[in-house]
Amino acid sequence: MSTRQHVTLATNWTGDAGSTAPTYELVVTNVSDAPISGFTLCMTAPTRVERNAGFEGAKLVSRRSNFVEVAPPESFTLQPGDRWSFSTTDVSRSLNHWSDGATTAWLQFEKGGTLPIDVIPTTMTGDNAPLRRGTEPLPVPGPGKATAPISVVPWPNQVSVSGAREVLQGLAPKGESGAEGAIESFREITLALFPTESICRSEAEGGIPISLEVDQSLPAEGYRIDFSSNPITVSASGHAGWLYGLITLGQILRGARRHKLTYTFPAAGEIVDQPAHGWRGSHFDVSRQFFTSDEVKRFVDVLAWNKLNRLHWHLSDDEGWRVEIDAYPELTQIGAWRGYGMKIPPLLGSGAAPTGGYYTKSAIRDIVAKAGRLGIEIVPEIDVPGHCFAVLMSLPHLADPDETGEYYFHENFPNACLNPAHEPVYEFIETTFSELLELFPSKTFHVGADEVPEGAWEGSPMARAMNEKIGGSGPAELQAAFLKRVQQFLTSKGRITGAWEEAAMGGGIDKANSYLVGWKSIEINKELAQDGYDIVIAPGQHYYLDMANGVGFSEPGASWAGWSGPEETYMFQPGEGWNEEQRAHLMGVQACIWTEHMMDRTLFDRLVFPRLSAIAETGWTAHANKSWQRFSGMAALMPNLYGHWADPVV
Repeated sequence: MSTRQHVTLATNWTGDAGSTAPTYELVVTNVSDAPISGFTLCMTAPTRVERNAGFEGAKLVSRRSNFVEVAPPESFTLQPGDRWSFSTTDVSRSLNHWSDGATTAWLQFEKGGTLPIDVIPTTMTGDNAPLRRGTEPLPVPGPGKATAPISVVPWPNQVSVSGAREVLQGLAPKGESGAEGAIESFREITLALFPTESICRSEAEGGIPISLEVDQSLPAEGYRIDFSSNPITVSASGHAGWLYGLITLGQILRGARRHKLTYTFPAAGEIVDQPAHGWRGSHFDVSRQFFTSDEVKRFVDVLAWNKLNRLHWHLSDDEGWRVEIDAYPELTQIGAWRGYGMKIPPLLGSGAAPTGGYYTKSAIRDIVAKAGRLGIEIVPEIDVPGHCFAVLMSLPHLADPDETGEYYFHENFPNACLNPAHEPVYEFIETTFSELLELFPSKTFHVGADEVPEGAWEGSPMARAMNEKIGGSGPAELQAAFLKRVQQFLTSKGRITGAWEEAAMGGGIDKANSYLVGWKSIEINKELAQDGYDIVIAPGQHYYLDMANGVGFSEPGASWAGWSGPEETYMFQPGEGWNEEQRAHLMGVQACIWTEHMMDRTLFDRLVFPRLSAIAETGWTAHANKSWQRFSGMAALMPNLYGHWADPVV
């Protein structure tokens, strides 16, 4: 093939125009000087075409979830400068945002070989607004306009400070035996997030002395800062409190440095602080998009700077298995990779070549240790029995060999659920979980349990027999029986079982040794708490950070739960209207980062920040002490992960 071949793909969405159905239009253009023939077009996009989609000007060759392959008309040749246009109305959801459209594409030649295509971001008829990427920096108030004298996120629960010191060069913390770990952790965070600012430095290099002192009357994550003492003191009962106190001082220092006419470093007074909720977390999906160990560690630093203390690490899903398991090397040999002609096709921004990755046990130990130093507990999630396409492609013996027919969830992957009636499944679960329990010391282990579709296992003779034996009427009872057995195993190992809200279906799991994450609606959390489940609140309508920041097509992100901008996310109050009995089951809050739409890191920064900090403040700060006006003036001082900002920070 000519090295001068160059092809582009442009896509456009035409919404409901009344007389015509919403249409997805695609145009392939040969911008090179050589004709191209004998090919199919392969592409991936968050929005799926239907399994049997019809096309005008093309023919569907194959479709697997978000991967689609189409062919041009027979004997078609794309001449230099010519375009091949085709369209379909058969899509699973409307394209509400520009990131819904095609993200990667290539030509697959009949005689072998591929040609990558330049994909132009999807447009919408009648909308020409600039496409949004990077974190939107909320404006910092001008001199004399701030509602608080210091910049801290999340806001402390008691602030009584006055005066202003000259802007400091840095902090030189020292402490009694036992405080060294917190000091080193603070140094680790600041070096990772702000490597050139030297926030933590010695007195010889201009650091102001900070004394770390013991006060056993303070709660584990609480602290007190006395600005009037000389040196300034941070009192706490242990590691977490000292670390959070130092982070507060580091944030105050950065605010006073970067906006010295707006924020100050106090000369007197004190801060007394402790969190409102014990569970302040973020879920992180690394299956749909793979993130390297270094990226995960950097994200852990960001969580700590926000005083978040849980990382719910979503390590498996249909699109990829991400953790090394000695007993089943196939999981990472097959399940960790996607590519054309492979067991798992290209999906969600991956191309024809093998793409993916996994975490070795050594890498996981390193990440878990780092998180522990920063006060963060990592809760692993292996999603079962649903969302197991990658598992079943790697270990086909886990499927019922006599199962017939196909079932889908949202027409995603066929028959992607582990069979509750198949005994090898439990051997797999117990063997795999045993290896993971050695890696993750967290007292909780999340088993997923979401989105098992209606019709699951109906074609499995052994599942039908099991359902009849237990008196079940469908997949909910089969899943409940499966989860109870898995929970019994985890309980025997001293672990609490975490799951998504669907684990309450079909009779549910043991409430005494579990917690659920409510996600489909705000109301479900209250209902589950009333039913006696411990609850972590994460409604898609406000806490799913893959949802777009706004309704405009120019915003990237998903839309099934609507949209929630930073202010809407911040203003949502978990547990509002709950009675005391229900509140007793409210463990805390959690952001959820699903990465289908985060095909490049500019979109990650756009979608996650500053909404992650908004959720962090809700988790830490008492409701009566929250203020959107105050928070919005400080949010731009908080770090994002990759340094992509929509506009320069003022």
